[in-house]
Amino acid sequence: MHNTFVSVIGVIHQKSDLDGLTGYLNGLFPVLRDNFSDFEIILVNNVPEWRLTDLIAPLPAALKQQVFLLQLSSRTNKNHAILAGLDRANGDYTIILETCFAGQPEVVLDLYHKSQEQYDVVYLRAHERETQRGWKWLYAIFYFILQRFSTLQIDEKAHNTRIISRRALNSLLRLRENLRYMKAIYAIVGYRTTFLDTNQPLPADEDMGERFRTSLVAITSYTTFLRSALLWIFLLSFLFLIGVIANALKVKFTQTDLLGNAAIADSGWTFLVVLIAIFFAVTTLNLYIISIYLSNIYTEIKQRPPYIIESVERF
Repeated sequence: MHNTFVSVIGVIHQKSDLDGLTGYLNGLFPVLRDNFSDFEIILVNNVPEWRLTDLIAPLPAALKQQVFLLQLSSRTNKNHAILAGLDRANGDYTIILETCFAGQPEVVLDLYHKSQEQYDVVYLRAHERETQRGWKWLYAIFYFILQRFSTLQIDEKAHNTRIISRRALNSLLRLRENLRYMKAIYAIVGYRTTFLDTNQPLPADEDMGERFRTSLVAITSYTTFLRSALLWIFLLSFLFLIGVIANALKVKFTQTDLLGNAAIADSGWTFLVVLIAIFFAVTTLNLYIISIYLSNIYTEIKQRPPYIIESVERF
């Protein structure tokens, strides 16, 4: 028995989380009861139309007494839902445990024992990722950008499941960014971090639209990728412009273009149209990228809360 107060956070974000909730709680409770002097289970319901009371009510009274149900008033992204649980956690250690580990509640002990080797953050690392067909290359591009254009150490195979010490969590909660990507936040906070390997693959995202929006937040908020892309767009456009001018002058004075083909100086309507189209496309791309940054700034300035709790229930 460890003389430690542990908070365990579970987020109900998609249908698979709801379906596995009963098994998740029944498997987790005896592990916590038998190994820790005090504990709490914080459930964050991120789908307002789902009411979890009917699922929790039939469970044993000893289990229900340890459950706090945070009902969010409106759906938010998963990173903000995790933050809601972290804000409520009171333990010496806080464990974010995904419902995909409902059949492996012993990972809680594995994480705790590893943290006792003087680590403040310990996460589970998968060997592979479950993805919809054709999406794997998008994940590869996303994590390449994160690793190439930022100084953050982000593991592309990291599960959300991890244990966080009290001091690391206190530092993490000081970062009140509205545009939140938790893996980047963990990297910013730092502290001694390690991982444990697991055979559980990273689950596929059921909502790729949300994943795309989260990816945009991560790229624009935590990397210099778009700033670097704008620089290269400018340089390539400038080189292209020099080539166009050189070609026009060569045609005017020698009646041949840069490739050695014969040309008439007063012709070039097609070329002019293509040139205008290219520069219009480049300008539009630049404006789109700038609009993303302006939108991010606007979102941060408004200082809206990342989530709103409708109710906190005890059983």
